[in-house]
Amino acid sequence: MHKNVTGKDLTREAPRSPRIRVGGYAILGRTIDKCRALVAGNIGEYHFDCPLDNMLFGFKGVKGDDFKAQIEKGASDQQMAEWLDQNGEKKTPEEIKRWGDEVQATDPYNDPERRDWFTEQVKPLGLDPAKTTLFDWLETDDKACHAKAA
Repeated sequence: MHKNVTGKDLTREAPRSPRIRVGGYAILGRTIDKCRALVAGNIGEYHFDCPLDNMLFGFKGVKGDDFKAQIEKGASDQQMAEWLDQNGEKKTPEEIKRWGDEVQATDPYNDPERRDWFTEQVKPLGLDPAKTTLFDWLETDDKACHAKAA
C-alpha cells in the first residue's frame, strides 16, 4: 500500500531546477519532484523516467521503476539520496560531483545527433542554441510554461 505521497503540483508550478543538488546529485531534486507528482496524479506536462532522469539513473545504474517504488513508500529527499548511494554502481563523492559538473555543462547543440532537435526546442524561447546548455533550456522552458498558466 502506498503512503500518501505529496509534493509539488506540477500542473501549477515547475519542478526544481536540475542544477539543485540533493545529496550531491544533480538532477535528483527535479526527478523526485516529477516522480512524486506522477504518484500523486498531478504531473501535468512533465514526464518521469525521461531522458534527463535517465542521465541520473544511467550514471548510478538504477531503474526508474525501482526509484518510483521508493517514492511510493513515502521516501524523503534525504532518503532518496541515501537510496541512490546504496543502490546501483558505487560512486565516490568526487565522482558524483564530477558527473554533476559535467551534466550541468551538457551542450546538446554540439552533439550532431541532437543539434536539430535542440535547436527546435530553444528557438521559440528566444535562446541561442549554440550558447544554451541543457539546464539553461529546461529552466527557461519551465518559466515560460508556468508564466502562461499563471
